This record gives sequence, structure tokens and C-alpha cells, in this order.
Amino acid sequence: MSSAAADDGYPLHDLRVEVMPEADGKPFICKHKAGDYFTVTDDDLITMGEGVRFPMYSLAAILPLLPAKQRDLHPNDWMNTDAVIACPDPHCGGRFRIIRETRRMHSHSENSALPLDKTSQAEDHA
Repeated sequence: MSSAAADDGYPLHDLRVEVMPEADGKPFICKHKAGDYFTVTDDDLITMGEGVRFPMYSLAAILPLLPAKQRDLHPNDWMNTDAVIACPDPHCGGRFRIIRETRRMHSHSENSALPLDKTSQAEDHA
């Protein structure tokens, strides 16, 4: 983060989403492989390891939760404790664990074309 943007920083956690071993005795139907994973870093970049493939429907079920899991949350928020997502195929035993990793500071000015309006922010939090 540049020093000029130091006052517009916000924290986000890097994430790791990994395929867990088969659950509840149900086999994998959707071509999951236990141990496969992808990471979310640098605010919103998804990286998969070499040879890792993720089924489209599983990815679609996971993606909406990732922005919330990246953020600092209230200690009582259920998103702090609930980190296992089921494959959306009801016949598949696939489960995916979202793991918070490094907490990094990001800059609004480096991630948005819109300027911060500090006046309206103060009103929103009043």
C-alpha cells in the first residue's frame, strides 16, 4: 500500500478453500479431489494450484461467501465459526473448508475508481 493512500486502508484476509475428505459416507460425485484447493489473495484474485480443477457448480456455491469471509467480523457473527460449505449436488459428499490466512491491508484508492467521501462515511457511522 502506498504511503499516500495510508489513510484509506482496510483489512482483508487471504483465504484458502480446500476440498475436505468425503463426508457422511457419501462419495464424491462431482469430480472433487480431497486436498485440492484454491486461494483468494490480493483482494480478489483466485489462484488454483497446478492441475487443480474445480466443478463449476461447487465454485458457484462457494463464491458468494468469500467476500464476507475475507472481512473482520463481529465476534458473535456466525461467519466466524461456520466455514464448511457442502457441494450443491445433494448426492455428493463434497465439502469445502474456507480457511482464513494472512490479514493484509489494502487501499481504497488502489482498488476503486471512486474517491472516498469521508463526510458521508462519518454520517453513516453516527
